[in-house]
Amino acid sequence: MPDETVGRAAVETVRIEGHRGEEIEGYLAHPLGPGPFAGVVVLHHMPGYDEATKQITRTFAANGYTAILPNLHWREAPGASPDDAAAAVRAVGGVPDDRLVGDAGGAARLLRSLESATGKVGVIGYCSGGRQAFLAACSLPLDAAVDCYGAFVVDPPPQGMPLEVEPIVGLTGNLSCPLLGLFGAEDTHPSPAETARLEQQLARHGKTFQFHTYDGAGHGFFAVDRPSYRPEAAAAGWQRIWDWFGRYLTS
Repeated sequence: MPDETVGRAAVETVRIEGHRGEEIEGYLAHPLGPGPFAGVVVLHHMPGYDEATKQITRTFAANGYTAILPNLHWREAPGASPDDAAAAVRAVGGVPDDRLVGDAGGAARLLRSLESATGKVGVIGYCSGGRQAFLAACSLPLDAAVDCYGAFVVDPPPQGMPLEVEPIVGLTGNLSCPLLGLFGAEDTHPSPAETARLEQQLARHGKTFQFHTYDGAGHGFFAVDRPSYRPEAAAAGWQRIWDWFGRYLTS
C-alpha cells in the first residue's frame, strides 16, 4: 500500500530488483484512480536521489503516469543523504553503464508488473540521467525516451572531470523508441555542437526524434532548486514532454 498521499499522487518507497538481481531503493508515485496508466522511469541527476527529483516523479503521477525513481547511488551509500551519496559515486567515477541498464530495466519491469499498467513504459533523465536515458533507450525495449541535457553521449568528459564514462553515440542504431531531446543554448556539456552531431546520427539511422534548444538557458534549466533554473524554458520543455509522452505512451 502507498506510504502517503502527496498532492495528486500516492507515493511509497519500494525495492527494485536491478543489475545482477541486486536490490536497490526506489520512489514510486501512483496516480489517484484505478487506471490503466502508462509508466515512466525517472533517472535522477548526478546530485542524486533528492527531493527535487522526487517532486518531478510526483508530477508525472499527478498527470496520469505511474512513475518510479530508482536510487542509482544506493550501492555506494545506502540511506545516506543525496549529497553524500553523490560524492561517493563521483569518487568511483560515476555509475557504470552496465549497472545503469540493469537498474533501469528492473524499474521498467516493476512498472509493467503493476495491475494498473498499460504495459507501455518511457524513460526520462536529467543531466547525467539524460545520458543514461539515451543509454537505456538504446539497450532496453522502451516506448518513448526524453533526454534533458545529457552530456557525454557524443563527446568524452574533459580531463579532470571525475567521471569515467565513454561516448555512447555508437549505440544510436539500437535506439528502441522515439527520442525527445531538450537542451540549453548556453550549455557546454552538452554543447549545441554536440547535440547537432547526435541529431545527424539519429537522422542517419532513420530514428524518430525531436530536439529543442532553448535560448537563454544553460545546463540544469529544469532544476527549480538551483540558480540554473529558467522558468520559461522549463515550462516550454514540460509542454514538450507532455506532448511526447502523450503521443507515444498514451495514444
